[in-house]
Amino acid sequence: MDPNRLKGKNIMITGAAQGMGACNAEYFAAQGANVCLGDVNVDGVNEVAKRINEAGNGKAIAVKLDVTKREDNAAAVAATVDAFGYINVALMNAGVNKPRMFMDIDEDNWDMIMDINAKGMLFGMQEAARQMIKQGPMDEVYKIINVGSIVSRTAFLDVVPYSCSKYCALAMIIGGAKALWEHNITVNGYAPGVVRTELWEQLDKDLVEIGMFEEEGQSMDHLAKTMITMKKYSYPDDVKGTAAFLVSPESDYMTGQLIMIDGGMIMQ
Repeated sequence: MDPNRLKGKNIMITGAAQGMGACNAEYFAAQGANVCLGDVNVDGVNEVAKRINEAGNGKAIAVKLDVTKREDNAAAVAATVDAFGYINVALMNAGVNKPRMFMDIDEDNWDMIMDINAKGMLFGMQEAARQMIKQGPMDEVYKIINVGSIVSRTAFLDVVPYSCSKYCALAMIIGGAKALWEHNITVNGYAPGVVRTELWEQLDKDLVEIGMFEEEGQSMDHLAKTMITMKKYSYPDDVKGTAAFLVSPESDYMTGQLIMIDGGMIMQ
């Protein structure tokens, strides 16, 4: 690994206390990036920041961030600038899911998922873009990166609100790319499939609760055998390379794109 590949990248990451957000943060920092870690789980982001700072390459700060609050998103951007001088990358990673069969979806389930995954993503994109525009032209491209999903391209009967929220992530990639390029800001994203994280561990329990599976632990193996071409589910380490590519100068001539990282569940 080149410890200087991402040097000069100051990155705000939402949902960075665990899972893919934490994994990406540590991977970026190991390549020289500075990272602002935002999450409602303050203890979690403090622990990730501690590991990064002890490793001694890129630097990290941790902030409390409820993405559903515009002021929290603005504060996280400001904290990034205060700590590192400017922001040039924002990774919109925060997300939740709570399965419901289609006819059991209620207002609370819909609002919780859409508020965090869609509205929260919009707020983060906008506040990051405002700061990037305020900073003015730089020698490098500014970057906003949205985390989508396989359900940015399809939908399943037990996660319709989540699917809607991830279609929103794709729409904001495309619309944001068209709206922000005049300010030298690209907008891209990546779409994981079945990733073994704390979020999926809870999802597995929820799927048993709603009757999709009989026992905990069945969901990931079932999906691997029946839907994933590569016949195995993934881990955050399988995603971090594509995320780093989108952060790096190697992706400068890309905008409006969503890259699938799903072992061949959705082929385009």
